[in-house]
Amino acid sequence: MLESFEKIPVQIYQNPTEGSNAVAAQIATLIKEKQAKKQPCVLGMATGTTPILLYKELVRLHKEEGLSFKNVVTINLDEYYPIEKSAYQSYWSFMHRHLFDLVDIDPKNIHLPNGEWTKENLKESCIAYEQTIEKTGGIDLQILGIGKNGHIGFNEPGSSFHSKTRVIHLDQQTRIANTYEFHDLNKVPKLAITVGISSIMKAKKIVLLAWGDKASIVAKSIEGDVTEQIPASVLQNHDDCTFVIDQLASLDLTRNNAPWLTGSNDWTPHMIKRAVISLALKLDKTVLSLTADDYKENSLSDLLVLKESVYDINLQVFYMLRDTITGWPGGKPNAIIPAHPERSAPHPKNVLLFSPHPDDDIISMGGTFMRLQEQGHNVHVAYQTSGNIAVTDEFVTRFLDFAVGFEDLFGIDNKKSQEILTNARKFLADKKTSHLDTAEIRAIKGLIRRCEAKATCRYVGLKDENHHFLDLPFYETGTIDKKPMSEVDIRITMDLLKELKPHQIYCAGDLADPHGTHKVCLEIIFESMRRLKADGENWVKDCWVWLYKGAWQEWDVTEIEMAVPMSPDQVLKKRFGIFIHQSQKDSVPFQGTDSREFWQRAEIRNANTADLYARLGLTKYAAIEAFVRWHY
Repeated sequence: MLESFEKIPVQIYQNPTEGSNAVAAQIATLIKEKQAKKQPCVLGMATGTTPILLYKELVRLHKEEGLSFKNVVTINLDEYYPIEKSAYQSYWSFMHRHLFDLVDIDPKNIHLPNGEWTKENLKESCIAYEQTIEKTGGIDLQILGIGKNGHIGFNEPGSSFHSKTRVIHLDQQTRIANTYEFHDLNKVPKLAITVGISSIMKAKKIVLLAWGDKASIVAKSIEGDVTEQIPASVLQNHDDCTFVIDQLASLDLTRNNAPWLTGSNDWTPHMIKRAVISLALKLDKTVLSLTADDYKENSLSDLLVLKESVYDINLQVFYMLRDTITGWPGGKPNAIIPAHPERSAPHPKNVLLFSPHPDDDIISMGGTFMRLQEQGHNVHVAYQTSGNIAVTDEFVTRFLDFAVGFEDLFGIDNKKSQEILTNARKFLADKKTSHLDTAEIRAIKGLIRRCEAKATCRYVGLKDENHHFLDLPFYETGTIDKKPMSEVDIRITMDLLKELKPHQIYCAGDLADPHGTHKVCLEIIFESMRRLKADGENWVKDCWVWLYKGAWQEWDVTEIEMAVPMSPDQVLKKRFGIFIHQSQKDSVPFQGTDSREFWQRAEIRNANTADLYARLGLTKYAAIEAFVRWHY
């Protein structure tokens, strides 16, 4: 039955690491087969965040298992234009940093479009690159990523299926998505060189990788019509193409989004909830107003066999939705509410709120944060990273100016601060996009964010001793690329957990963060809790972990297990709390594809969740913050 929906073979893995390792093993097998035949292995290579784990595993296979790349020839898909090879953001630098410099590939076998090609010879250079591909005998295995608009390589929507290597004008959505590499949208090149769609389609085998928040475009590419408006959809016409994706990227496939349509479905209470909510939203009806005909006409007649009446099904789902809503996120004291999301006792609870960056607490769950504090719980906040790379250079000189002026105002010797200011101005005046900030400037940027976080905690009402700055080492690279989590990161987190012994933990389950910090922070918490449980820490078995989403997306309404409503006044109070983070206001260095400010995203997201509940027949609130519980 899946075949009628999925027009491209799909392999779904639990996470990007498992998927990447599987593809790396496939590549290693192909390289060895070619070696045995004394033939070159021609690999088409992709860039961006998607293939980083793939390249990491290939490097491991080389260093630990002896995989040689001496017979490998690489053809890269694309490059920004114009850009110097030496620039940190160039794909030439990317490939050497993540793969080429770490394996035994012959430099003569490496082929990339050149961001330094002269404008006068661009067309001829593109033709020559196309000829280079042909001279290799064709690509044996092409690795692809996919943009949220469906681009492959830099073939943006509207690209001809007959296109070859050429210069292309980048879609604004693509430039915004890649801002994280350049810190400033104005510095993202507007042009790029890309291998064309027809050239990609000539590859003998294609593997497209997609992780995280790519679910919508993945489903359209696999199950929708072939159209130049979604370039990746053309892969339906390839004889040997596979999509390798993780669980998050698979969520909008029919097999996951509406499995009852595939003909094989286990009607668990959760699946019933999903089906009924999906039907109600599709028909724009409240849950309690759905009829037997609605079920029959929308492939849900099987549900009618399970219950005596349609109203019984509707009522079951209505109660499931109703019971997620609570104004008492820490549990209502001295009350027995069997279906309440949280326990009534103990009260007050020790609550630990993990915030990956120094503003995720107020942005993602500010209303709940304030309510927990107001309801008398012992609330602590742990800021996991310094967030120092997400501060613009202008803020550094602004605050140094203040420091110098403050000391001058009160007759304090400002010789040292004036020296730091002078050095910072000189460095920033000559700074290029490929330059890392100095240790001093990174420290200042971290201090700016720390002060904003402290001010937010005071605004909410926390005592000064209840905020903790972990400054996890994995983050402190000074670049977008972060280290994997380490034993030091885990030990720092475990020590805080053992000190506080929380009854409740809140942490970011939002894996759509464009530069991956949330994901690593979450993995550190999960690993810490697993180890503490294995070590026999008694408090762990009574600790509930709640996951919130960040600034980029919200939980699906069918997944929400605790919904905390907010009044109009609470929405405004949360907004003013977000405003305290002035370094993140107006111009956000790493905002992904969404150009709105964080307070706007948060309010619209929370209002949309409240609207969904109202559409389904529940009470209409101004806003709702949503959570899902993690069981370990």
